[in-house]
Amino acid sequence: MSRVFEAFAPEDSELRIAEIARRTGLAKATVSRLVAELVEHGFLERSGMSVRVGLRFFELGERAARPRELRDLALANMADLRNATRQTVHLAVLDGAEVVYVAKLRSRTAPPMASRVGGRLPAHATGVGKAMLAWAEPTVVDAVVAAGLPAVGPGTITGEAAFRRELAAVREHGVAYEREESGPGVWCAAAPIRRPAGAVIAALSVTARVGDVDPVQLGMAVQTSASALSREAGRNPAFARSAWSDLGER
Repeated sequence: MSRVFEAFAPEDSELRIAEIARRTGLAKATVSRLVAELVEHGFLERSGMSVRVGLRFFELGERAARPRELRDLALANMADLRNATRQTVHLAVLDGAEVVYVAKLRSRTAPPMASRVGGRLPAHATGVGKAMLAWAEPTVVDAVVAAGLPAVGPGTITGEAAFRRELAAVREHGVAYEREESGPGVWCAAAPIRRPAGAVIAALSVTARVGDVDPVQLGMAVQTSASALSREAGRNPAFARSAWSDLGER
């Protein structure tokens, strides 16, 4: 399977099966089988008649096209948000029952936190996770609940009924608050980033030390930034492609 990845040059965002076969010297039938397995496990993803490096591979090398496109679009907005709040800003996407951090701009006063670029945390225990799950299809939320809601921090919501009430509150207010759910002494405000059609594709958050700032003010700031980033995504044709999967709408 490594030969399939080696077929991708730095300038390649997508390749067709025939081109991978030509570059690797493997039979097209063999390449098709390997690609199907890699797509199934998230290491590659389909884009029309081509394939591109997938989200799972991003954790290993940050080469995935979708997170890179999103990160590049969001960095200026994230920098403005960090400057305005003087707190750490995260950008994340949902993968199953977990969030994957695509970008992180750390403040000088940031408390210790478990997040890192390319790293994962349980979605139920993070502000960004709740911001995305609140508008996800019911089957997505059901799968998260079925996977379990283990305690990650002292404030993690571990009961199904309480967790579903929390998601309903996020939908009502448009912002998710995390209160020491991913770790002690940490809380954050997070808001969803949407495709032009309205479906959620990612989430933006501001993380601070408990007691340092007003959570409502941070919630307003992150909502404003997430809305601006959603508008930018709407003007970017890359985010209108069918390859950009979404979480559905309620």
